[in-house]
Amino acid sequence: MGKERTLVVAPRVLPTVGPLARVAAWRGLEVVTHLTGGQGRLGSTHYYGGPKVGERLAGELAIGLLEPADDWLPNVPPEFAGRTVAAMSLGEAWALDGQAFVKPPSDKGFAAQVYRDGTDLREATGSLAEDTPVLVSEVVEFASEYRLFLLDGLVHAASRYATWGRLDPGPRDTVPAEVLEFAGRYLGEHGGELPGAVVLDVGVVAGRTAIVEANMAWFSEYYMADLDKVLDVVLRSAGPLDEVSPRDRRFVRTPS
Repeated sequence: MGKERTLVVAPRVLPTVGPLARVAAWRGLEVVTHLTGGQGRLGSTHYYGGPKVGERLAGELAIGLLEPADDWLPNVPPEFAGRTVAAMSLGEAWALDGQAFVKPPSDKGFAAQVYRDGTDLREATGSLAEDTPVLVSEVVEFASEYRLFLLDGLVHAASRYATWGRLDPGPRDTVPAEVLEFAGRYLGEHGGELPGAVVLDVGVVAGRTAIVEANMAWFSEYYMADLDKVLDVVLRSAGPLDEVSPRDRRFVRTPS
């Protein structure tokens, strides 16, 4: 990678990121959970962990954190989304009169899950501001779900992560060819709407393939995907700001 690099791993994710950290160390990166002395120099630091710590480090060390736009999923064409998805404020979602799947656009500010109605949602999120953005979609039951790590518009690493809503990780050979073909079709037509390094979750529902969501690679579980290739995506998704390509500048996270 040329100059010496540091990968900062948020302490609370270290127990699950150990294997990825070992691959990073094998590549020659210094892996740390906090910064001391000359660690974390400007123009040489990458990050893996949550958004709060990430935002602070991004400001201090000029790290470019790439993430999908908050309104990306509601604008995915119906043939790829496979269901209706709407962007609204949390206050508006508190008025829902029926069951819906509700999630934050990118951060994990509250549990992404099915809520009975707006009242149920308000009980879980009442401490948050009414203008907090949320995504609301109709409830679907995915038979299987897959995590695809994308790099420059191609599937770089992949893993199954769930079956019928239950955690069920599997390596790339458990990812059906039709899922990879579906992702390739979406990326061929709409790849410019996502960062060059990002995670795309795809599911199979009622015999159809559909996009579940997209997430920041620097804050995504990798399940049983190839760790060396996952690391390629992670490093690109959260690395020196001056190395972010002109194409990806619009996907750099802005402080909240």
